[in-house]
Amino acid sequence: MLRFISRALAFFRRRVDSSKAEKEQHMRLLEGGTGLKTVQGVVTKICSDYGLIDELIYFSSDVVTGDVSLKVGQEVSAIVGEDKTYGLKAIKVDALCDSCHGNRPSDSYARVSFGSISSVVEGANYIDHTTYFSLDVICEGFEPYQGDRVEVEFCTQLDTLSRKALSVKPLRHKHVHEVFITSLHGRNGVIDDSIFFTLESLKLPDGYTPRISDVVNAVVVESIQSCYIWRAISMTLVKRW
Repeated sequence: MLRFISRALAFFRRRVDSSKAEKEQHMRLLEGGTGLKTVQGVVTKICSDYGLIDELIYFSSDVVTGDVSLKVGQEVSAIVGEDKTYGLKAIKVDALCDSCHGNRPSDSYARVSFGSISSVVEGANYIDHTTYFSLDVICEGFEPYQGDRVEVEFCTQLDTLSRKALSVKPLRHKHVHEVFITSLHGRNGVIDDSIFFTLESLKLPDGYTPRISDVVNAVVVESIQSCYIWRAISMTLVKRW
């Protein structure tokens, strides 16, 4: 009998220790873990136990702070990190209100948000048809194209609520190595049946013209292009068959 009680106490002690360790780990993440950032966005989908921010960031209902029932259209601030299952996942979500910034001493404040390039004109672009930015705030090596997913740091003037983009960079990018060009249609093409590219905004070595079956290395960014979610921004030839 004593042995049974001892085992039971040890079991519950392990569970308490495990729960405490998980809580401490979560708090370390909230305090600024690697890869996490605070962003501002709008709730675009609500289900029974989860939702989406800007159609991109997943969050579960248990990470929403305070006694708040979020609704579609609610402006929120979230701590976000990359997740293998959801792509981007919030570990903390705070609802914002119109008066949240009333006590700020400054006449402006900076935020980070996500969006997509909705239109491209000479010398300037628009994000989600609302935020205008000039090309001089874009990170080096990135030429925006319609459909690109971007991370934007912007400044909001409290007196007019106008927004000005301070920096624009790809939301996500990656390098792909030794993949085939699988199709070409005029000045557009596809790599590995999954990555869109257009010669209008593709950096190539001098003298190189892409051909079907070329083996290439490429840098790609997240971008919504018909049935593709990646766009190549630069490409180098590895082998030509």
